[in-house]
Amino acid sequence: MKSITIDTQTIDANSPVLVVAEIGVNHDGSVDRALRLVSMARECGADAVKLQIFRADALMHESSQFAEYQQTRCHETNPVEMLRKFELEVTDIDRVVSAIRKSGMIPIATPFSVDDVPTIERLNLPAIKIASPDLVNRVLLSRVVQTGAAMLVSTGASTIDEVHRAAHWLKHLDAEFALLHCVSSYPTAASDAHLGWIGELAKFGAPVGYSDHTTGLLTGAFAVTAGACIIEKHLTYDRGASGPDHAASADPAQFAEYIRAIRLAEIMRGTGGKCVLACERDVRNISRQSLVLRHDVIAGEPIEESDLIVQRPGTGISAADFAAAVRRRARTPLKAGTLLQWDMLTDAA
Repeated sequence: MKSITIDTQTIDANSPVLVVAEIGVNHDGSVDRALRLVSMARECGADAVKLQIFRADALMHESSQFAEYQQTRCHETNPVEMLRKFELEVTDIDRVVSAIRKSGMIPIATPFSVDDVPTIERLNLPAIKIASPDLVNRVLLSRVVQTGAAMLVSTGASTIDEVHRAAHWLKHLDAEFALLHCVSSYPTAASDAHLGWIGELAKFGAPVGYSDHTTGLLTGAFAVTAGACIIEKHLTYDRGASGPDHAASADPAQFAEYIRAIRLAEIMRGTGGKCVLACERDVRNISRQSLVLRHDVIAGEPIEESDLIVQRPGTGISAADFAAAVRRRARTPLKAGTLLQWDMLTDAA
């Protein structure tokens, strides 16, 4: 798997998991609330905070409609009016990004149109998130590649062919990117999480993360054990607040517990390939089995199958080498019960 770098953090399967607190529109259009969410993210232990940068009138056509989950949580009569409420002014975005950096976290943003990208460029953000609907937006993808920032590309509500096409575009453009498994349902039922798809995305050769819309506090940890090296989760000040994303978010206490579980999963995931661990060596030596002589053998006599038994410990010729030991000759007289070593036998049968 190819690694990418976001700020000073390496992103791959053997590096610390990047935990991103998604503010989204949970600031309700208030810069003060956005700054409060930044403080909450820091206190919870997040590594990064993500903003959404958009202009409702540029993003939405007049024929746009609410998604079903938005209809039950918003009071506006049309989606353009709803999104206008959640816009942050450029000066407000500057304040929030500055607060993220001062808190020692990494600022990340999602642009929703090409016209939003210059704001991100001016802020010199180290990573840009591509929302799931824009996986197929080649115009936006190509423009974001020009920034040189690492890209976190979400794959919700997409086919594997659409992911393949986007990955092909990005590789052709020499982009530095990760793919995020995502289910575009708010909230996502546990039965719809499909964390096994993390492994499927890993086949594209890029780092893989998970954008979590479930309400479970262990889902991020499960995703880490499935191979995710980036976890994104919405953070809110109140899950019962009015707005499209609060109900699918975690409040500060939940988010802190969520991150603790991720860090434990990160430790338990381990690194590198399968090997004998230092903590296993004692048990390995004691419980593995070796070749032992059943009978006395005189010098020069060939060892037959009937001369051998297998017993613990595993400090002699391994039971796996039973066939290789048969018909070799004893260099010296050997007593019954001898735990055989290779230097006791001739090199050739």
